[in-house]
Amino acid sequence: MDCPHSNTQEFTAEMNIHLSGLRNIDSPGILVCPRVSICLDCGFSRFMTPETELRELGNGVASRVA
Repeated sequence: MDCPHSNTQEFTAEMNIHLSGLRNIDSPGILVCPRVSICLDCGFSRFMTPETELRELGNGVASRVA
């Protein structure tokens, strides 16, 4: 799905992605800091997950923040 508008702006973001399921209830989330492209007309947003965090999500292992 793409936005039909062209009024987009890039922003930096921080998001904490949590693994789903009861077995992960006590697992810390995975902190992801992507650049996000947001349409200022309709709010459609798009981002790419950085490679390191993508590997963590794929492995289902959240790194602990010290």
